[in-house]
Amino acid sequence: MARPADTIFALSSGPGRGAIAVIRLSGPEAGAALVRLGSKALPAPRAATLRALYEPSSGEALDQALVLWLPGPSSFTGEDMAELHLHGGRAVVAGVLEALAVLPGLRPAEPGELARRAFDHGRLDLVAAEGIADLINAETAAQRRQALRQMDGALSTLYEGWRGAIIEAMALAEADIDFSDQDLPDWLGDAGRQRIEALASSIERHLDDARRGELVRDGFEIAIVGAPNAGKSSLMNALAKRPVAIVAETAGTTRDVVEVRLDLEGFPVILADTAGLRESADAIEAEGVRRALARAERADLRIVVLDGTALPKTPSTVSKLIDEAALVVINKTDIAKDISLSTRDAGSKSLLISCRTGAGLNGLVTRLSEVAKTRMAEQAAPALTRVRHRVALVDAASSLRRAVEGRAPELVAEDLRLAARALGRVTGRVDVEDILDQVFRSFCIGK
Repeated sequence: MARPADTIFALSSGPGRGAIAVIRLSGPEAGAALVRLGSKALPAPRAATLRALYEPSSGEALDQALVLWLPGPSSFTGEDMAELHLHGGRAVVAGVLEALAVLPGLRPAEPGELARRAFDHGRLDLVAAEGIADLINAETAAQRRQALRQMDGALSTLYEGWRGAIIEAMALAEADIDFSDQDLPDWLGDAGRQRIEALASSIERHLDDARRGELVRDGFEIAIVGAPNAGKSSLMNALAKRPVAIVAETAGTTRDVVEVRLDLEGFPVILADTAGLRESADAIEAEGVRRALARAERADLRIVVLDGTALPKTPSTVSKLIDEAALVVINKTDIAKDISLSTRDAGSKSLLISCRTGAGLNGLVTRLSEVAKTRMAEQAAPALTRVRHRVALVDAASSLRRAVEGRAPELVAEDLRLAARALGRVTGRVDVEDILDQVFRSFCIGK
């Protein structure tokens, strides 16, 4: 792909004051811009060099900076690049950005434009680019590990391997159609169909992962539900270790969903406190109950909080949420009477806690950690991380299944093309030339 005519620049470190700020330039004028800022000559490639930077028109000193010259194509974007490692004061950064903006052929980069140029020049595919974005946004150790694995190409290698096998089958199909008078292998026989079916099965196993990778990336959602004044908000604050939700004796204090993100032994968790479940004539409280039930329905785990002093009189709205997928917590055990008998109504696996004294909270955290690890634990195969990937892989598997059942070579070839194209949408590589290359490498046609 031809290089863009302009050169872009951007602050690549975080905004605000810091010890160091990094500005990156990419494009054909990157080297000239470096010289204009004060370098008498370009520094040695890929070697940090201390240089004084000056405003090009006035000659005013801007900073003493470490400068890196990264000539293409061996750079992140595949273009000529430069990096300026500045002191991180706001005035320093603003002065250098203003100096770059007036240089001919330079303009500020748009969001994600540096990574887009890396993709356009074949330095990374879409999956790796998404891995970089996930790494930047990673808040827990599990998210960091998954993002690094994706950025390093684990997913791309898997998907491109499937796509390559499909392209090979397509080549055989196209050859069977276009050169039917030649002595070519009968690729539509049992062996060929078994290979296609094996590919479909591999993709389907990858899809059947209980959303493990998506949970790591987006967070494991836990909804705290229960009757008013059961102690839901108190539990939220205890788990978050800070006053996230308002706690009051008045029933119905929480009327909307209150969220907090937690790092639970390296795994990302989204904890949601919800409105107390009860019948109410108050329109606002009724809407809060509706939202609470909706959140409980879609949550990856429900913590059903019961008031130990009110057992066994559990509201029916709350009882309906108690099932094998729910974690039942009985609160206020410090003041409840005959709590051991009351647990029969809540189930034998109930956890007894007191948000006031902290009793039982460590055991609850341990149980939550075990659930999170089970659902999000890293496995040997790389995890599917985005809905975009899932949709494309479902399309690919469906097309392969149709190809297995097809009889007409033309229809089978079309289904294989659709499967390859679906996988290509994931990585961003869709090229019919791949099919032509495979045909002519595999057969000595026209010899």
